[in-house]
Amino acid sequence: MTRTEIPEREFSYAWEDFESVRKLLYSSTGISMADSKFQLVYSRLARRLRALRLHSVNDYLNYLKNHSEEQEHFVNALTTNLTAFFREPHHFDALARFLKEKAGRGRRFTLWCAAASTGEEPYSMAMVALEALGDSPPVSIIATDIDSQVLQQARQGVYAAERCKGLSNERLKQFCLRGRAGTPQQGMVKMRPALQRLIEFRTLNLLSSQWALQPPFDIIFCRNVMIYFDKPTQRRLLERMVPMLVDDGLYIAGHSESFTNAGNLVRLVDRTVYVPVRKVK
Repeated sequence: MTRTEIPEREFSYAWEDFESVRKLLYSSTGISMADSKFQLVYSRLARRLRALRLHSVNDYLNYLKNHSEEQEHFVNALTTNLTAFFREPHHFDALARFLKEKAGRGRRFTLWCAAASTGEEPYSMAMVALEALGDSPPVSIIATDIDSQVLQQARQGVYAAERCKGLSNERLKQFCLRGRAGTPQQGMVKMRPALQRLIEFRTLNLLSSQWALQPPFDIIFCRNVMIYFDKPTQRRLLERMVPMLVDDGLYIAGHSESFTNAGNLVRLVDRTVYVPVRKVK
């Protein structure tokens, strides 16, 4: 769609509105939106306009200026939350190897999932921890996301059965509770308490000047997050995250993310698995 091909809509929405929205989103979250997101912005914000009984996106932008509590809804509406259990499974193989190789001598592991979304990724990490180290593993997982709504779902740990296609039958049996036929829970799957005990979910904006975190971390999962930021923001985030890793820690990125231009910060050791260069001997 070109800038002149704007069809009739339920709410008034112009290119100038889109520009204002993406500037506001960038300033508050660091997320950079391409021109191709014009329609997505409208469809996401239309829900808020209906809820607030507003007539245009410009009305909504004015509403935002005078109602600070709406900022959270604005960010939640526009952030993307695509995720799945054991997405990019080679990363979880790397996690299992790391835990098995480094376990022992009273070592405890602290892992950070920097884009928890609805929880499938941190729950997958917790499953690996239990498989690798047995019951009550010495593992803590801090799972953060900017979207407070998806974190609420993550804390509940309840998913439609079709969302669990990434789980083997063995993992479903060991780590999940299935809703009984004929009950309101039919067709749903709940994560077992043994997984939930390992994870703490927190709201966190990566663009904030301070993060309510307690490093160091043994592994940071920050997958398919950097693609939403421009290059300078990616660099700044990497410069903050890498020093938070322990001496033998790992930084795990998404399949489409590359840090070849950050050779002074990280070194590739596996498929989008990095180590801090300060740790290379």
